[in-house]
Amino acid sequence: MLTLILLIVAIVGLLAVMRREAGALPALTVLAVTGLASLLFASSLLGVLLLAGAAGVAVAGLPSMRVRWLSPRLFALFKKVAPRVSETERTALEAGTVAWDGELFTGRPDWKRLLDYRDEGLTAQEQAFLDHQCSVAAGMCNAWEIARERADLPQELWDYLKREGFFGMIIPQAYGGLGFSAKAQSLVLQKLSVSETLMVTVGVPNSLGPGELLLKYGTETQKDHYLPRLADGREIPCFGLTGPRAGSDATAIPDTGVVCRQEIDGEEVLGLRLNFEKRWITLAPIASVVGLAFRLFDPDHLLGDESDRGITLALIPRDTAGMEIGRRHHPIGSPFLNGPIRGKDVFVPLDTIIGGPEMIGQGWRMLVECLSIGRCITLPSGATGTARYALGWSGGFARIRRQFNVPVAEMEGVQEPLARMAALAYISRAAVYQTANTIDHGEKPAVPSAILKSQLTEFQRQILGDAMDIHGGKAVTLGPRNYLGIGYSANPVAITVEGANIMTRNLMIFGQGAIRCHPYVLEELAAKDADDLGAFDKAFFGHAGLIFGNAARALTQGLGVGRAEVPFDEVAAPYAKDVARLSAGFGLCADAAMASLGSTLKQREMLSARLGDVLSNLYLASMTLKQWHEGDKVEGEAALLHYGCRFLLGRAEQALDELFDNLPSRALGRLLRIVVMPAGRHWKRPQDALTREIAQAVSRDTALRHYLLETTWQENDGSRDNPLAHYNALLASQERAEELYRRVQKAHAKGELPADALHPEQKVEAALEAGLIAAEDATFMREREAEVLELLTVDDFAYDAFVTDKSKVLRHQAA
Repeated sequence: MLTLILLIVAIVGLLAVMRREAGALPALTVLAVTGLASLLFASSLLGVLLLAGAAGVAVAGLPSMRVRWLSPRLFALFKKVAPRVSETERTALEAGTVAWDGELFTGRPDWKRLLDYRDEGLTAQEQAFLDHQCSVAAGMCNAWEIARERADLPQELWDYLKREGFFGMIIPQAYGGLGFSAKAQSLVLQKLSVSETLMVTVGVPNSLGPGELLLKYGTETQKDHYLPRLADGREIPCFGLTGPRAGSDATAIPDTGVVCRQEIDGEEVLGLRLNFEKRWITLAPIASVVGLAFRLFDPDHLLGDESDRGITLALIPRDTAGMEIGRRHHPIGSPFLNGPIRGKDVFVPLDTIIGGPEMIGQGWRMLVECLSIGRCITLPSGATGTARYALGWSGGFARIRRQFNVPVAEMEGVQEPLARMAALAYISRAAVYQTANTIDHGEKPAVPSAILKSQLTEFQRQILGDAMDIHGGKAVTLGPRNYLGIGYSANPVAITVEGANIMTRNLMIFGQGAIRCHPYVLEELAAKDADDLGAFDKAFFGHAGLIFGNAARALTQGLGVGRAEVPFDEVAAPYAKDVARLSAGFGLCADAAMASLGSTLKQREMLSARLGDVLSNLYLASMTLKQWHEGDKVEGEAALLHYGCRFLLGRAEQALDELFDNLPSRALGRLLRIVVMPAGRHWKRPQDALTREIAQAVSRDTALRHYLLETTWQENDGSRDNPLAHYNALLASQERAEELYRRVQKAHAKGELPADALHPEQKVEAALEAGLIAAEDATFMREREAEVLELLTVDDFAYDAFVTDKSKVLRHQAA
């Protein structure tokens, strides 16, 4: 019995030391004390084993001993097996900052650090702009007119966007811009997402492009000239990066610039001769100034000794001789302005380089530093706004659309996608807002930008698919009345651009995060490059302590022992504790994958993607918890928090489960499963009761529905009709209507109304004549049914309306 007690004491003591990452000396003490006690009072065998363990810890763990023999050998081995980091990768790794994403890699996330990013809300100017200017702009859009009749925004909308400064949200007021916060930019784009074309048109100039590049790197002359003109729309910018042979691998651009001299107006000018072909460039067809990325060469050494000067960025006026611009692509589902740019022997002076000659060769760094912010805002905000509109439309439609004498919102087959839409919209809103808030606190979230871009646009894909299913024929028949179908067909654009989701998920989130966010990997690689044994020893054994710590934390917390302390209420605390548990498991699995696969992990994209999925879901859950913690809770919101967190944590566990099943070392996979999930998976799919509760709330006039639709366009005072406003008005009177529906339907079923009164309008008139309802009820129902019928109606057109070449129309007899 004493032997068992001492063994348990040794195990518990070691786990406690490991959880705290207390170092070799405390572990040595635990083993030595229990070993001596066992040797003297219990089992000699156990005592010898424990003392041998103590000796091993002393030799390998105490710095004064290990540095003499172990560390040099480990350093030599590390230099052989460590992955080579190219200059391109290093630039990307060094771009941006590490914040909460780094905490999730530690296995012991400090929630205080996340909560310290206080949300100060919007300024009065930002709120007024969101309430007024954004509503006016949204009210000037109709998806069908923009997509099929104009292939562009209306002229009056273009004029309004320029006049009100929509293109200058990121430009400081000193240059004539609005100087908005990241949160305000995000909310503006969410509101404008009622039209995908409008959102893209406003979002791109305020994202990666000339404006942001000039702000950060431009010369004072460039800023003074261009920023005021960009802010008020006198200049429309575009940025040419991608081309026929350089998409996701943007560093492989074949476009070139050569330093040369050319005579202009009788004067010899030092400049660049550019040859390039770009495509998929948003706003290119109408851009007045083109940002261009190219590889610069100086074969005659006019600027210095180097011939290959690297990726460089320039700003070129549209009317520059030799540049072909103005044609357009036809993006799927959306007519946002997008097109190719070509140039043959285009000469520009050196002062067109963004930042001047001293920024030659800095183009890739400039791009990745800007992308860490822009990618956090534009597409994630668009996806979030789309999610909220789709939810508002779908909840309203499901309540007014009746089948089998009941609203389809009462059918569980419809409730399931409706609740899923609500949860994904809730998560998306929290994630993009809270990440924008960290940007306002000075962070440049490189890894979270990849998480948000890929995850939220995938959520958008799911939400739009669910919305289409709920709407049925209403959404598959295009026309001016269809508010959903064009946006649905345009969704692949968001999936593909700014880093295709396949690449982002498989290569970027974990591939970049494993080095950038890990507490020790970057230090180890830096020690290797500097050939610094001391720095390597410190980083490597700190890393080893982290591995043991995460193993102990994952195991004990998985067994329900020593759960993390979290600063949340009783509703959110269980989920925050499990984020901490899974963070420890994730950290352990990340280290195990890197150690067992080494540099080949880059090629094992499916494993890397699963690790990225764990990180992504933990990040999204954290942002959702912070939003709950700081927000004004509304009735029914707790159900969404439960659904959302269970959904995200369940996905994180699923990704870990698949990782264990697919690691090349089956023994390692089985061991990790035991340590990380000793009691199996904790989270299952959200329960049906939650689904029903949420679906009911978002398809009625409730506080939860109002909360989810905040800062969307709900007014009906624009120049275009607003379906969301109509649905909201109908839901506000839904209770009265449902009582009348029940009364009239019951009478019809009993034979108290004529059998041929089949339409709702006929039943109302018959019920009025029979004295079953009052005259004011009949008036109410007549007006309501007219409104409902209009919302259920789809468009039809002339037989040859969609034929662009009328000579090719087949005049069938039936037509």
